Amino acid sequence: MLCLGALGLAAPGPATAQTIQAEPLHDAGTSVTGAFEGWFKNADGSFGLLLGYFNRNQKQELNIPIGPDNRIEPGGPDRGQPTHFYPGREYGMFVVRVPADFGTAKLTWTITANGKTTKIPASLKPEWEISPFREEAVGNTPPVLSLAEGGPSVQGPRGLTAERTATTGVPITLTAWVMDDAKWTTLSGQTPRGISNPVTLRWTEYRGPAPVVIGTARPQLEKIPGPAAINGKATTTATFSVPGEYTLHLVANDLSGDGGGGEQCCWTFATLRVTVR
Repeated sequence: MLCLGALGLAAPGPATAQTIQAEPLHDAGTSVTGAFEGWFKNADGSFGLLLGYFNRNQKQELNIPIGPDNRIEPGGPDRGQPTHFYPGREYGMFVVRVPADFGTAKLTWTITANGKTTKIPASLKPEWEISPFREEAVGNTPPVLSLAEGGPSVQGPRGLTAERTATTGVPITLTAWVMDDAKWTTLSGQTPRGISNPVTLRWTEYRGPAPVVIGTARPQLEKIPGPAAINGKATTTATFSVPGEYTLHLVANDLSGDGGGGEQCCWTFATLRVTVR
């Protein structure tokens, strides 16, 4: 059950929470809007609001710093949202945690791009509850993702953060370790087409003062021994030309594909904060 709100698109899930007139796509010069995927309850009683975005510019990448043009309120403007926006739809990239007594309150993500302002609300309306950690029909669960061999791991859209340092012009190696149950979720119940690997990984720039050169944004998964049905690792590089603070984002999708095949399950994400000198 996907709330696309200001996106103006029909939801791929069983129901559409909101529908607003669609805006035409352009190569450049048009808007970016947040996308509220839905909410889930945490074990401690708090709630997670899962958000992504839609950049209607088919060729224009945008940097929109935290501030008046990229803010989530109340409690912001910085609630962990991206500042670098790739063309197209990016599903469930971050979670804003809200307290158990959040009730009927709401957050609003405002983005101004190319002089066009969009707003998307996020709240705990019952029809927007999602199950991103287990799809009940087939028992599918998200991949388990780690940024260090034998290190901390995460499963589902809760987020995992690691830190690195780098020097301008010198590539750093990015390695991710993955385990998965080899199940999938699709609305049709059929085996997904066009996906050659059981788990696909994608690195993107999430925040940073300048573009990052990622060697292979979608590195191939190398199978390794392990306890799960699928065990593997994937390696690529990142090179930074300008000093500063960067955040890279990594998403691991199972066979369900981007957006979980419309069922909001099953994918996992992590972020890597890199200080470049």
